[in-house]
Amino acid sequence: MADRPQPHQIQVRPAQSRFDVGDYKGMQTQQHHGPSTGKILAVITLLPVGGILLGLAGLTFMGTIIGLLCVAPLFLVFSPVLVPAAIVLGLAVTAFITSGAFGLTGLSSLSWVTNYLRRATGTVPEQLDSAKRRMADMGEYLGQKTKEVGQDIQQKAQETKRTTGHEVR
Repeated sequence: MADRPQPHQIQVRPAQSRFDVGDYKGMQTQQHHGPSTGKILAVITLLPVGGILLGLAGLTFMGTIIGLLCVAPLFLVFSPVLVPAAIVLGLAVTAFITSGAFGLTGLSSLSWVTNYLRRATGTVPEQLDSAKRRMADMGEYLGQKTKEVGQDIQQKAQETKRTTGHEVR
């Protein structure tokens, strides 16, 4: 008897709301809303527009195919002239686009270098003010050092005079 598992007791409680009845946010999270009216209006207006544009794309494609079928014999007859002309025209367009890309790359590189140098060096008046301050500080420092060295020399001369008994020149 001891080997048998004992039955478990299950307690059933009435469902309790996790949110207060007066809590507006809690009521919003519990209710499931469908798409908003703005989304519905967008779908209603854009669906026909998309359909019309898709139809026009199909008409354009069919017109292109019919045009190619009509003009294909002319391409075969004039191919000795058209193929070299198409190659020359393609190369010219490629060269024009390439030169524009190289020019744009050069301009953007120059712009980058200019901005880099401006950031690195700052403006000229600020540099001049900074240089003036550094020169004034250096002049002050040199004046102080010169004064200290002069005093040191004078003290050493006085010490030498005292120890030797005569003046050093």
